[in-house]
Amino acid sequence: MIQGVLEAIHVLGAVVWVGGMAFALLVLRPSLAVLEPPQRMALHLQVFRRFFLIVWHAMPLVLLTGYGLLFFRFGGFAGAGPGVGVMHLLGLIMAALFVGIFFLPWKKLRAGDRAALDVVRKLITLNLLLGLVTIAIAAYH
Repeated sequence: MIQGVLEAIHVLGAVVWVGGMAFALLVLRPSLAVLEPPQRMALHLQVFRRFFLIVWHAMPLVLLTGYGLLFFRFGGFAGAGPGVGVMHLLGLIMAALFVGIFFLPWKKLRAGDRAALDVVRKLITLNLLLGLVTIAIAAYH
């Protein structure tokens, strides 16, 4: 029962986090070309503000439920295969990247530094790729 709840929260959190990044990069960003630059920036600020708030909730849940699953299902790292270790490492890197995005370029972007938007986009792209690799490992595992 506990494993099922942990797994559901884990997968839902990952879907929201990774899916949100995919939406932002693959759907929202290209669609913003119809807006004038000031409107684009205003919309970016609103979208990222809301998305980052969601990730601040999803990311810790994904990490915590991942540790719960690691210990309930495998009894710790010793009982888990290398795929779990790789997922763990990628999850920590993704979390660190998110925190870095939030406290560095996102802070600059909110202060009016337009160049920070490109940094945010590049780091979210990297995080999306890491998330997709992690999902592929999970599907294989």
